Amino acid sequence: MEIKPIKTEQDYQTAMERLEVIFDAKPGTPKGDELEVLGVLIDNYERMYFPIDLPDPIEAIKFRMEQMNYSNKDLAEIIGFKGRVSEILNRKRKLSINMIRRLHEAMQIPTDVLVQEY
Repeated sequence: MEIKPIKTEQDYQTAMERLEVIFDAKPGTPKGDELEVLGVLIDNYERMYFPIDLPDPIEAIKFRMEQMNYSNKDLAEIIGFKGRVSEILNRKRKLSINMIRRLHEAMQIPTDVLVQEY
């Protein structure tokens, strides 16, 4: 097991190929340990060179509503009046801090997603 930092695209490709070979390694074995360390190195490289942007706040709310089978009426119970829900979902009204807190609490949407500009 030769573990080294992933610094280049070639290092990344080599690490990914090795990961495929040892993917089913059992935890607590030498290959299992190699898999765990290699996973951390690959994750660090991907976070640095392939960052994923946070989703749009309104799209995140709509997606979570769909997941939770919520209607606009259900959302109104969280953030206020039904008309306000319509304004928010149609991007005519911004989320307030209190709305963000309530959405985070009730729907488990991360606050860093909800506070973004849209």
